Amino acid sequence: MSKVIAIVNQKGGVGKTTTSINLSTAFAAVGKSTLLVDLDPQGNASTGLGISYRSREEKNIYKILLSSENKLIGSAIFDIKEIPNLSLISSVVDLSAAEIELSQLERGKFVLKSALEKIRDNYEYIIIDCPPSLGLLTINALTAADSIIVPLQCEFFALEGLSHLVKTVELIKRNNLNPCLVIEGILLTMYDKRNKLSEQIKNDICQYLNDKVYKTIIPLYETIIPRNVRLSEAPSHGKPAIVYDLKCPGAQAYISLAKEILKKHASCCQEKKLVSEGIV
Repeated sequence: MSKVIAIVNQKGGVGKTTTSINLSTAFAAVGKSTLLVDLDPQGNASTGLGISYRSREEKNIYKILLSSENKLIGSAIFDIKEIPNLSLISSVVDLSAAEIELSQLERGKFVLKSALEKIRDNYEYIIIDCPPSLGLLTINALTAADSIIVPLQCEFFALEGLSHLVKTVELIKRNNLNPCLVIEGILLTMYDKRNKLSEQIKNDICQYLNDKVYKTIIPLYETIIPRNVRLSEAPSHGKPAIVYDLKCPGAQAYISLAKEILKKHASCCQEKKLVSEGIV
């Protein structure tokens, strides 16, 4: 059964796109058929996978969301030749106007969900790279997703906006837009072990999430993504860090994250199976 995961944080510069690209690549590398949906008008995930602006003009998420052609979503998918098992639906700058157009549609919050349902069974994982906002594009992602991952950078003001995001998720569930949506985990990014502030922020985040109010709502991943030059360089070469420099700390961290998530999902599936069989 496929799983749709949205990478969400309304703050910019926290590592959403880096996480989307490299987590998708890591899933693909272990044989999981994976689709990355670039829902950010900046299109950095598309650029980071080497898809040119010209190539995106005819095949992009904007055409899928805002036309009757969402039934043709399969024809808008790029297969990433250098990375077997990985595909992409790209983004274009025009997507920045999509929120106004979506707001005029009766079911404007469900357009992405409707489109993805047509191809969902073709993939084991669908990763959605969200824009740095909580507008209609992100609401579409939250409506379509099974779960979300929230990257938080180990820098000052890291927790700013987290409460608002949690409230948005609760509203999505309460209003029956997506009653089963869960926050899968918080991912700490840009961690620099040489920096005392980075270590302090990491400790503050851990303490905050261990508060009983959040403990069962927002788990924290054991994997921490380090600040890493090679990880930052990779997108400018149109490659994920895992392809650009497999041995760099950033690439290895995302491989560890993928393993952690896959292990968690396997455990959940086994538990559900035992429950359905009446064993537990």
